[in-house]
Amino acid sequence: MTAGARMAAEMAEQPAVLARLAARAEAVAATARALAPSPLAGTAIVARGSSDHAAVCGRYLLELASGRPVSLAAPSLHLLYGARVDYGGQLAIAVSQSGRTPEIVATLERLRAAGARALAITNDGDSPLAAAADATLALGAGAELAVPATKTVTGELLLFALLARALGPAPFGDAELAALPALVQEVLDDPQPARLAAAALADATRLVVTARGLLYGAALETALKLQETTGVAADAIAAADLRHGPIAIVGAGFPVIALSAPGPARDDVAALVATLRERGARVLEIACDEEAALPLPLPPLPEALAPVVAVVRAQQLARELALARGREPDAPAGLRKVTAT
Repeated sequence: MTAGARMAAEMAEQPAVLARLAARAEAVAATARALAPSPLAGTAIVARGSSDHAAVCGRYLLELASGRPVSLAAPSLHLLYGARVDYGGQLAIAVSQSGRTPEIVATLERLRAAGARALAITNDGDSPLAAAADATLALGAGAELAVPATKTVTGELLLFALLARALGPAPFGDAELAALPALVQEVLDDPQPARLAAAALADATRLVVTARGLLYGAALETALKLQETTGVAADAIAAADLRHGPIAIVGAGFPVIALSAPGPARDDVAALVATLRERGARVLEIACDEEAALPLPLPPLPEALAPVVAVVRAQQLARELALARGREPDAPAGLRKVTAT
């Protein structure tokens, strides 16, 4: 098997996985509405790794749609410090590709025992995580064997968008949802931008990935994909935070990847990109712009769905950069598919 073949094959399955999930939108909504407490006090999400980055996107969308606070639960508080917290009226959502990460399972059990209604999002409907929940939304993505998560991450991103729409008004409609798989396929059919960007970054040892708002979770996932597949020290920093000190590391030739999509955050990211270029940075944009180094399809998707296609572009870049640096993206050294934290 050639280097990166498994990751490429699983990336190629994403349009079909997303189409199947989109077709389940009403069933997802029914599960969420039946499980969510009424009145809903808030939502707590627990996840690690790539699933945590999907959760960051979910945190934004769920709070926008439900009008109730959404938090990212800290497993250490419950498993190391024995925090006693009242989760009455809360919907607890645990996200794990495998459903077998011990601390995610244990934390969901703690939140459920503290009064929360427990929902699991996992690729394995028979996993320990599913058994610990009141209800499960299975990704149905099929086995994912490459260490870097691809189809399970975009599936989780879409499920969070569907959950948000179930719990309140979401900023996308049926037509945009139906168009998503084809737009992901459009990105997959256009690998050349990722190859050119990888060539431009082949000598990089460190870079920053930035975004704001609904794309911030996608920036986190972009950085992780680059870290685990290429060995580049990639830091994800929110656009507003980058201005508060970290911008000092960005000088002439320093590589930055900036993610944006049409929406309330785009102008702020564009202003930051202009500032970074004035400082001499090498900025590569993942954006809905034909002139972007890593363009997203036009006409653009709503910002709520843009993280899905942005993450697919990032997967392409990570794989191409790993290959350019002589690394095996399917099985990065020292990493395993399931991390037993």
